[in-house]
Amino acid sequence: MKALILAAGYGTRLRPYTRQVPKALFTIGDEPILDILIAQLYAAGCSAVMVNTHHLAERIAYRVSSRRYPIPVQTRYEPEILGTGGAMANALDFLGEEPFLVINADVLTDIDLAAVYGYHCNHAHPVTMVVHDLPRFNQVVVGPDETVREILPAPPPSEESGGRRLMAFTGIQVVDPAVCRAIPRGVFSSSIDRYRDLLAGGGTIGAWIARGHRWTDIGTPESYRRAVFDKLAPEAFQRAFGRPPAGPITRHCMAGDGSDRAWYRLTDGRRSLVMVDHGIDSGPVSEAFSFIRIARHLARRSVPVPALYAADTLAGQVFVQDLGDRHLQQAVTGGAADRATADVYRTLIDLTIRMNREGARGFDPRWCFQGGRYDRTLILARECRYFTKAFCRAYLGLPVSFEDLRPEFERLADGALRGAVTGFMHRDLQSRNIMVHGERFYFIDFQAGRLGPLQYDLASLLIDPYVDLPEGLQAQLLAYAARRAGGDDTAGFVACYHHCALARNLQILGAFAFLSREKGKSFFEGYIPAALRSLRRRLAAFPASAFPRLRTLVEKIRKQGGTS
Repeated sequence: MKALILAAGYGTRLRPYTRQVPKALFTIGDEPILDILIAQLYAAGCSAVMVNTHHLAERIAYRVSSRRYPIPVQTRYEPEILGTGGAMANALDFLGEEPFLVINADVLTDIDLAAVYGYHCNHAHPVTMVVHDLPRFNQVVVGPDETVREILPAPPPSEESGGRRLMAFTGIQVVDPAVCRAIPRGVFSSSIDRYRDLLAGGGTIGAWIARGHRWTDIGTPESYRRAVFDKLAPEAFQRAFGRPPAGPITRHCMAGDGSDRAWYRLTDGRRSLVMVDHGIDSGPVSEAFSFIRIARHLARRSVPVPALYAADTLAGQVFVQDLGDRHLQQAVTGGAADRATADVYRTLIDLTIRMNREGARGFDPRWCFQGGRYDRTLILARECRYFTKAFCRAYLGLPVSFEDLRPEFERLADGALRGAVTGFMHRDLQSRNIMVHGERFYFIDFQAGRLGPLQYDLASLLIDPYVDLPEGLQAQLLAYAARRAGGDDTAGFVACYHHCALARNLQILGAFAFLSREKGKSFFEGYIPAALRSLRRRLAAFPASAFPRLRTLVEKIRKQGGTS
């Protein structure tokens, strides 16, 4: 048996994602559907496969040429799309004289392809169409003898079926070469039109009726996302707990964060996992890509992050350990100045130092979707300019110019890099991104991680407005961190910290303003006063001459009622 995989189409229903990725290379668990189909064909006894191509043909050709499949696989480029009938006619020289199997490249199924082929070889019909009952697509009229009687232009309403047995075509068929010899080569031709002509001329078509099977057409974003979930969710439960789900998997929406991702708790009635849904993203380095690569890397380096059980980068779905709902903010609220809180933060500082050191070993900056390093350009654009644009101008309505403050911002950026203990930097290491599960702490939301100063993560932890640690405790904890990680230059370590803390404070205000004003997430607005008080304290750590214009701006905001 030889087979033809139809992969030439534009995938218009999947736009805009198919502008970068051809439909045949959409993934299920990071494995292209094309590879899944080839593996199924090989398991069914197929001896060779042809893949027709047109849209993004070079991407498919590269995939095929770079893989070592267990059977020969070729691609055939169509300068102009030939349709299903034209594609079969165009591949006859490869397909040979025996019946061949044809399958659409957007079909994900567990239908027994060997049984389909065997069924075809044991009847006299020149074509076998694999059909099933799927009402929204039912337009193939099947007789009691399991032959196709008619192929309707569209599925009729159920009340108009006229007692006919209507089924849907699965996109899987077995065809005798003689059926295709009458199709002109090099011109567009629909196999369905050819089959209608065959039936009109007295020919016959067999119907292989699939039952109790899994079948998904991934031709739309919704069906693709559903197919990924249906495949990966049970696998994630199996890997997490060593057994299949105990019952149907249900999902419940969880409270989100400052991003546009969606969070779901999945349960089988007994146990639970969490799915983070980033949405489909066909770019070369997406947020999901960074999350997955960094999660696996940090786990290998024994950094406490949730276990990752299954993922698909293109679909943006990631299935991870359920760490519950208790984060650090909840754990320390109400006791922010007591000894137990200080002990908790010293433990977290040790874990942060370990993450910085161990996370840097083998870390690849190409994993990062927002840039691989915390550098001067990033500080100026995403900390300082963000503050002036999102907070000062958009939120407060103040006519603040980034350029007027540029000399001070450049001084700040240089100071945040001077004396840095460089390693893996989480970039958003605040209390709501640290989960408390059992007796352990876990870091989450590390997808914006990169190489950068340890001092920045320490600042994110200590000046966090959600907890608002007392200044005295912050100073004690900074001294502890400097002793643990500052080496012989604790003064340089502390100086870098203060610059990083100021840059982080500017970023916090920009983010809180943007999320509350532009994203409608009013939760963040409640923490702006604490962040402004922190900004005044951050500036107080420097001589008055260090950032005079920024000091003046902050005092102006305070006097206008921007903070208490």
